Amino acid sequence: MPSTLSQADVARLLEEKSPTVRAQLATKIGVEIDNPGLNAKETELAQDIVRIMAKDVEESVRIALSQNLRNSEKLPHDVAVKLANDIESVALPILESSKVLTDIDLVEIVRAGPPGKQEIVAGRVDVSETVSAAIVDTGGEKAVAKLMDNSTAQISENSLNKAVDRFSKNEAVKEKIVKRPILPPAITERLVTMVADNMRDYLVSHHQVSPSIASDIILQSRERTVVGLTGKSSIEELEKMIVQMHSNKRLTPSLIIRALCMGDISFFEVSIAIMANVPLVNARILIHDAGQLGLKSLYERAEMPKDLLPVVRCAIDVLHETHMDDNDGARERYRARVIERILTKYEDMDTENVDYLLKKLGDIIKPAI
Repeated sequence: MPSTLSQADVARLLEEKSPTVRAQLATKIGVEIDNPGLNAKETELAQDIVRIMAKDVEESVRIALSQNLRNSEKLPHDVAVKLANDIESVALPILESSKVLTDIDLVEIVRAGPPGKQEIVAGRVDVSETVSAAIVDTGGEKAVAKLMDNSTAQISENSLNKAVDRFSKNEAVKEKIVKRPILPPAITERLVTMVADNMRDYLVSHHQVSPSIASDIILQSRERTVVGLTGKSSIEELEKMIVQMHSNKRLTPSLIIRALCMGDISFFEVSIAIMANVPLVNARILIHDAGQLGLKSLYERAEMPKDLLPVVRCAIDVLHETHMDDNDGARERYRARVIERILTKYEDMDTENVDYLLKKLGDIIKPAI
């Protein structure tokens, strides 16, 4: 495609008094500068015109230039930097898209720039670890949240740690960190005690968590209510989470039994049903069958540890005998009764401390690796 640029364009640019006409010329140059039909002299001419226009006193002219050169591969580096350091209306298109800007340029802009520039840089495609570090170090809440929400951004473990430190009380930023596609296990485990219950569930379902940590996460997140017994939780949501855990080999016997001993019968029912590959309604009938055979058959089909079936039977028997409600102390009373029953079968447990018992249950069953 032949070029339509000429020396006349330069002369016109220097003499033209109308900002509207100069803005139109900026649009034209934005199209022409990457024209493969330009020879070396014409390319140089186009770049000279761009340099002149980048100094134009009219904001509208510089905006037109920035918008039309945001994706240009032949935009001179010095002009890209000048536009990126201009007012936000001019700078943002270049900051969002231009590949001419280097990491050094972007870091300087992030460290010096207003929040709007930091946010637009945080959303760039393939943000490097170097630029991410600058955003985490100096960016505001919105910029860091946008960075964490940018799935293409490369963020080092060190920067993730700093983000957690800086925004430990900011739920919006922490949620974006939790929902990154990949998190180092150390970051995941840090977030366990810092996020809301629903985010703990998400951490277990989507990130690398050791079985013991997974147990702690689930048990902590389920502490808020005896979900299945009070009927306040969505079984569909619970099933979805447990299916994800099972597919990722994080649904361990230790976790299932410890949850039951804490009074979370819904978690136990759904988990056993999934492990045994039977419908939930059938699993519930077998679990709560007054006879001995139903629970035993389901438990064995789920390939749960045989020597801990008495623990499960004790917990379910106590459940049937106990009125569970939202009153203070209901769960503690249930746990105490479960412990009392279990201690008669595990005489080496010579303490009535609930936490100790739950820990011992975790020790007895070796978590899956």
